[in-house]
Amino acid sequence: MITGWRSLRAECKERDYCNRNEDCTGSARTMKIHYYAKLAALLLGLALSMPALAEQARRWTVKEWVLPTRDSHPHDPAVAPDGSLWYTAQQVNKLGRVDPATGAIKEFPLPTPDSGPHGLVVDRNGNVWYTANSKGLIGKLDPRSGRVTDYPIKDSRGRDPHTPVLDQQNIVWFTVEEGNTIGRLDPKSGDITLTDVPTPHAAPYGIVVSSRGTPFFCEFGSNKLADINPETLKVTEHPLPNADARPRRLALAADDSLYFSDYARGYLGHFDPKTGKVNEWPSPGGKDSHPYAIAVTKNGVVWYSESGVKPNTIVRFDPKTEEFAVEAVPSGGGTIRNMVATPTGRIYIAESGVNTVGMIEPAR
Repeated sequence: MITGWRSLRAECKERDYCNRNEDCTGSARTMKIHYYAKLAALLLGLALSMPALAEQARRWTVKEWVLPTRDSHPHDPAVAPDGSLWYTAQQVNKLGRVDPATGAIKEFPLPTPDSGPHGLVVDRNGNVWYTANSKGLIGKLDPRSGRVTDYPIKDSRGRDPHTPVLDQQNIVWFTVEEGNTIGRLDPKSGDITLTDVPTPHAAPYGIVVSSRGTPFFCEFGSNKLADINPETLKVTEHPLPNADARPRRLALAADDSLYFSDYARGYLGHFDPKTGKVNEWPSPGGKDSHPYAIAVTKNGVVWYSESGVKPNTIVRFDPKTEEFAVEAVPSGGGTIRNMVATPTGRIYIAESGVNTVGMIEPAR
């Protein structure tokens, strides 16, 4: 332990640095040198250990890639079977692919002008399905040939398809925010069916499919989650306890329970469809943190972004301990609107305001 200078003279006598019958001024001077030498050694040790301590404390790293086309406004990311990161470049009418190993980026211009690609998902064969939010259609890109197939939504309610997801039969389900419907596209026949959401102006938003093939979605315009029966197309709504809740995105856990981001109230929520039980936790950034993009990795850890915090944050939540960890996004994020977990435990993100996509690598 380093002794303060005021007690050096006492320490001098106690340790017999001088004869107790003599003046300790000289020995105290020696003690003072000893004291500062110990202090310098301690500070040097701390300085040398800081990088190691910081690395030990860091629970993840973020790698980012700036997109080749300016002002792309990357909206959503997706993961392909080969591990590549796909994104929608909403403002420049393109899809893009990033090889995380090399950082190589390839862009695919879309044939329908100003289609406004919004959400996307990649099927088991590597085909990329996307919602053309500005043109009322679902598109499919074959990356091998570059060919794009359009599936127009002829029903006027389907004017703004939002987020797509695939079920176990390769059926494409999608939300239609302003049209207040849930869409179903059968790739074999090309048939598209729209189903109204019971609550007016519910603004269907994020959507996932359970292990049993049931699509669940958020009603961003209300305080409800909902599911749609894949056979009967009946929609069942699940009101959340707080009337002010506004769930925006949701993520599926291994037990088919759902985590959701409550954008309006600044909460992380959990809903168990088996019991109807809802749990929620205040987000670390507070009531105006606007939790948005969310994903669950294979180890059950929940990841999401606070879009109301500048720079945006990445939040890690461990359901076992109910502990949060938070770090700022290096580039600022510019609003991370969606994220997706890969089978290897990484998380892909799209950062719309800074023309960047990224990869979160959890610590091993």
